Amino acid sequence: MTRPPFEVADIIRAHGKNFVDHNRSWLRGGHLKVLSAIERCRTAALGGHRDRCTTCGYETISYSFNSCRNRHCPKCQTNAREKWLAKRSTDLLPVAYVHVVFTLPHLLVPLAYHNKKLIYDLLFRASAETLLEVAANPQRLGAELGFLSVLHTWGQTLQHHPHVHCVIPAGGLAPDHQRWIHARRDFFLPVPVLRKVFRGKFTEGLKRLRREQRLCLPGALKVLQQEKTFRTFLRSLHRNKWVVYAKPPFGGPQHVLQYLARYTHRVAISNHRIVNFAEGKVSFRWKDYAHGSQQRVMTLDADEFLGRFLQHLLPRRFVRIRSFGFLSNRQRTASLALCRQLLNVAAVPVPQAKTIETAWRCPHCGGPMVVVERLTAAQLEVALDSS
Repeated sequence: MTRPPFEVADIIRAHGKNFVDHNRSWLRGGHLKVLSAIERCRTAALGGHRDRCTTCGYETISYSFNSCRNRHCPKCQTNAREKWLAKRSTDLLPVAYVHVVFTLPHLLVPLAYHNKKLIYDLLFRASAETLLEVAANPQRLGAELGFLSVLHTWGQTLQHHPHVHCVIPAGGLAPDHQRWIHARRDFFLPVPVLRKVFRGKFTEGLKRLRREQRLCLPGALKVLQQEKTFRTFLRSLHRNKWVVYAKPPFGGPQHVLQYLARYTHRVAISNHRIVNFAEGKVSFRWKDYAHGSQQRVMTLDADEFLGRFLQHLLPRRFVRIRSFGFLSNRQRTASLALCRQLLNVAAVPVPQAKTIETAWRCPHCGGPMVVVERLTAAQLEVALDSS
């Protein structure tokens, strides 16, 4: 893939200081850390590395500088995604897969913004419990599911839009674990039922959080501290549309890996979506799903763009890719072995760890160059001076 003409880092270098000065009232240490990491990513400030040709042994100091490895950086997700996908490839089963998306209604967005960890955790839990409960019903699928959920908090225009993508084998283990139950080819689980159960579980979770006085309710949300107002709010949630979207079952294991690559280790916007940055304005492509997924371009002030980008920082140590059912961490190994036995397939071999290969070739023989030593900024300066 060619290098994009504009990057989030360019916007931070040009307008980051002014942005921080104008928004000190709400910026926290975590925001500043992310801005600094993205600005310094793959610059001499983070050091570099020594590379060696795997064919002829030629060594040199690379001018391709180290990555910041921050999970919110648009440039640092590719390697992390490839490593994660390699590990998860051993979890795939030779069946069709289903993609289900659970989205919070717009009315909950302010509450989610001020209670990220609590609301995102509740979103994960309510959506997972919904899938497990509905699938276990003998009148539906009558099986135990195993699936992966990935949290996204953004919409195409960078507004706050929390939702989880669930990628699920189209079937599951029978209650007695003696057979594999296949879902119908044209149908998985009834979306109206999923929507209703999800709404009920999520609102019950909200009630519990308020009862335990764990919700942060600043500004306009403060009125929710009143019992009557909170009940009215819950009623409005029940009247509001809760979006649950389920695609028909799609291809098998290899297709799933490509599919997962679209959703895991993503950030709010990739550098390739930025089409212009000039005179304090940022223009980027977005997909208008309300009008047939048409490609459009939106232009924002740099301050507004950075503000929207920083809305999507996750709480510290928050896990945004989670597994449930028979794929949960405690059950995965034994359950996958049982599933493969019931499906009469062999276990997938664990892929060998790959040496980190650089993007350039040896100038002497054309062989691939690999990283053999990482250098700090100080070590890099000394190495370059002595070379």
